[in-house]
Amino acid sequence: MKAKELVLTLIALFAICSANAAGLTGRDIMQKVRNRADGDTRYATIEMTLVQRSGHKRVRKLESWAMDVGRDTKKIMFFTYPGDVKGTGFLTWDYDNPRKVDDKWLYLPAMKKTRRISGKSSKTDYFMGSDFTYNDMNTRSVDEETHKLLREEVVGGKKCWVVQSTPKDRDEIYAYRITWIRQDCLMAVKSDFYDKLKKLHRRLTISNIDKVQGFWTMHLMQMENVQTGHKTIIRMNNQRFNVKVAPNLFTVSKLEKGL
Repeated sequence: MKAKELVLTLIALFAICSANAAGLTGRDIMQKVRNRADGDTRYATIEMTLVQRSGHKRVRKLESWAMDVGRDTKKIMFFTYPGDVKGTGFLTWDYDNPRKVDDKWLYLPAMKKTRRISGKSSKTDYFMGSDFTYNDMNTRSVDEETHKLLREEVVGGKKCWVVQSTPKDRDEIYAYRITWIRQDCLMAVKSDFYDKLKKLHRRLTISNIDKVQGFWTMHLMQMENVQTGHKTIIRMNNQRFNVKVAPNLFTVSKLEKGL
């Protein structure tokens, strides 16, 4: 073995051993991420920018609320801009039990119709022309995937765990994803999604992470489809935690009634 190859091998082994020394598995790390404190309820305004390969941009704005109900999470969001999507609403009930299929509804005001998103569609269809699938908009159960700790790396001066996650459901749009998770705040800073041919399909990057009301919070994310050149940029604004929210906000009747 050449000296350079030996050094690289030793570095990789050291990184794996360092993580293993803490006694953590890939699942342990993802469960820590899932358990990270973020308040019982949450509110934010969202600016979503859709960017074509040519550079042409479309901007959409939303308001979003979320509430934890035990280990489950309910979310509702409404588009407020532009006019052609204003009033469109999206409601999700995310269950921590991996054997229970999450419930999702999309309300289209122009048709005055609520569409229930099926389990298979949520895995393969993209949300409102973005690069995020309906499932990406969920709080994913840890045991929907198997997780393997690959190594440790430093990203942006912060030590990260690198975890490979493989979905148990073959209907998922990706074969596996690799996620870089900051050890200090238990937040992902990057995820690479690989397609069924094991080629890089989409890349999620998360930045502008700081504390709001004592909770670690991200303010900017970008999902890029590296195969098409299309990307979606999401800016989270006016984030508040433990806000007063009525439980009946997260219902189909409220979804159809709108803001």
